[in-house]
Amino acid sequence: MTSINQEPARRPDSGLSYVPVAWLCITMALSVYGLISSWRVIGGYGLPDSVAYFVYSGLAGGIVTILWGLYLLGLAFNRSARFPRHFIIWQVVTIVWLAARLAYVLLAPDFGFSAQGLAFSLGEIAIGVLCIYLLRRGSGAEAVYASPETESPPVLVSVIAALLGIILGAALGACAGFAVGSLIAEITDMSCFEGACGYFAVFIGLAGLVVGAIAGGLFAVWRVNRRRRKPAT
Repeated sequence: MTSINQEPARRPDSGLSYVPVAWLCITMALSVYGLISSWRVIGGYGLPDSVAYFVYSGLAGGIVTILWGLYLLGLAFNRSARFPRHFIIWQVVTIVWLAARLAYVLLAPDFGFSAQGLAFSLGEIAIGVLCIYLLRRGSGAEAVYASPETESPPVLVSVIAALLGIILGAALGACAGFAVGSLIAEITDMSCFEGACGYFAVFIGLAGLVVGAIAGGLFAVWRVNRRRRKPAT
């Protein structure tokens, strides 16, 4: 009798393994928003040292999150088998970073307790733990993020495309948002007392910048990986 070697059946994926990718995009969007929100206090005078350290460390953490996230998005779009492990490493580092910042805010004398901020940080940590659980070994995610039959574009190509997409999308979004804000202010006959209409247009422009940067980066990565893949040799 001849025996036939059969591969063990893999646990089917429920589709939840895509949740970490969505959470990664949301985290990057929050980092972009944080960078824009903190930009006006850079170089400001009169800030206590503890607050200044918190702001500048947040800016550095946001930049690292965005760049590291672009790399992970490249792995995800390429269906790379390395994505689950690299994402878990990133998520563990992010959770440690969030816990450290939360402890700093609670212990530093220049910060006041905020139940909303505490709940938001704990929620981020909880979602991160859930994402780690969804990409654990044996969850079926290895069947999704593995494509040995095809050759994907290099990750570096995806990262470069994402950076260009973010820059172009941010510029277009800011211009479009400012134009829309100015048009709304004019149509609604908004008061320009103390520059109110101008501030409104700038606010809409900043919102357009954030949306454009996120959309441009995601579209660029999707477009690069959408091209027909070649069979691996």
